[in-house]
Amino acid sequence: MTCCCSVYGREVTSSGPWCQQWAHHPEAVARLHALWLASQQYTAAEASLAGPSLWRRDHLDPALLQLRAADGPFGACTTSPARPNHRLLASPAPASEGEVA
Repeated sequence: MTCCCSVYGREVTSSGPWCQQWAHHPEAVARLHALWLASQQYTAAEASLAGPSLWRRDHLDPALLQLRAADGPFGACTTSPARPNHRLLASPAPASEGEVA
């Protein structure tokens, strides 16, 4: 999969991060998979000619805002050479047996 950021030409910054190792971020994978499924619907033969535009407006743009938010799934990944480029955010600890999540 091509990085959406390179296709749409957005600069990678601390306020708009992207991780080259996006496949290691479960939230990013889930959002990108949902985008792909929606794109299949909006570009199917029976979709309207406006389908691709609607997909970008209703699905891609909001998903990219979530993915590239400073506190989004790539928020711990940085572009600074003084810091690691790839870090996963801490996951919540699994609930112990008998605990309600």
